Amino acid sequence: MLYHLSEWLKIHGIKFPGGALFQFITFRVLLAVLLSLIITTVYGRRLINFLQGKLIGESVRELGLAGENLKKGTPTMGGIIIILAILIPTLLLANLNKAYLRLMIFSTIWLGMIGFIDDYLKLKAKRKAQLQGVTYKKGDDDGLAGWFKILGQVVVGVAVGATLYFNSNTKVWREYTGLTKPSDTTGLKILRIEGKERFFFEAPEPITTIPFVKTHEFNYSKLLPTALRGLTYILYIIIVIFIVTAVSNGANITDGLDGLATGVSAIIGACLGIFAYASGNIRFADYLNIMYIPNLGELSIFIGAMIGACVGFLWYNAYPAQVFMGDTGSLMLGGIIAALAIIVRKELLVPIFCGVFLIEEVSVMLQVSYFKYTKRKWGEGRRIFLMSPLHHHYQKLGYHESKIAIRFWIVTILCVIVSIATLKIR
Repeated sequence: MLYHLSEWLKIHGIKFPGGALFQFITFRVLLAVLLSLIITTVYGRRLINFLQGKLIGESVRELGLAGENLKKGTPTMGGIIIILAILIPTLLLANLNKAYLRLMIFSTIWLGMIGFIDDYLKLKAKRKAQLQGVTYKKGDDDGLAGWFKILGQVVVGVAVGATLYFNSNTKVWREYTGLTKPSDTTGLKILRIEGKERFFFEAPEPITTIPFVKTHEFNYSKLLPTALRGLTYILYIIIVIFIVTAVSNGANITDGLDGLATGVSAIIGACLGIFAYASGNIRFADYLNIMYIPNLGELSIFIGAMIGACVGFLWYNAYPAQVFMGDTGSLMLGGIIAALAIIVRKELLVPIFCGVFLIEEVSVMLQVSYFKYTKRKWGEGRRIFLMSPLHHHYQKLGYHESKIAIRFWIVTILCVIVSIATLKIR
């Protein structure tokens, strides 16, 4: 809104102090980070007080973990403040005419709503047990059915995949590589870079980046036989749905220790911000020899707000946590991280910079699969880990949860460094 206001004033020749600064994406990104930090730190305390007043507290399973009893009653659904801290700076500072921003705003609201309903139903089940005078035991069937949450993630996957495939404003630009100027420039985009005319055309089909490979672009249509390449959009949307669902659930599983998922998400956000800014700037893209994705720069404002929201939320979510984000925050953060990775065409790097999410998710899958296999074969279920997800395994080994969270942050930083290095290491 402020951006559009500054544009309106500029068109009508009205000047105001500092108005020219809104033309710079870097200024608006920094302002988005600052504003989201203020929203989470200042209004986060008010949200905590409100949740405490409404008795919206966390119920903890008896898992035999150190300090778990201290978490009982801690306000949950704190993801609401993260969502507001992402949306408000984005709506104020970004150019809302860009398809990418509208897509991310929709994804944030939709996944936040799914998580909110899940948290609300769990709270309702708890209050029902209290009214009936029975001991409430947190279970998997308290909130939304698993299939309904998956359906919500599928909706986001379809929206992201369809938009990137069909919307002409979300296409990657590829450079015309002929030695001479093309005789017919119809449909070509002509840009002047460092005094020289360069010719670009829109990639007709979805492409992505292959890390550590010299010819680092991959066309999804190559996964299909030539006769079926007209159906590439179906394959692409299915792949996008899988990525969104996997990362969203991975973030949800990781949110089991104070500050763990929040800190990991902030670090991943910084990585995606670098990718978005580099690919959205023609000079950086040209220097790094990476895909140039027009209109992507504005997405940096959304990412900046996301980073600020996560860091600000850590003020209250770090050990000992005064509030938990709940599914309201974790499902949303995982989903938008996946969507951002796909938008910047770095989805094949997701297993690297989202390594912690992946490891946590895989640890649960391995534990459950091995337990069922051994129970079927020997009549007694056996475990690979002392407890899953993986962070609980380390708790069982006697590590303090702050140490586990910080070490997982460090692992994420290393993964992010490796991911960023792929911009040049090919």
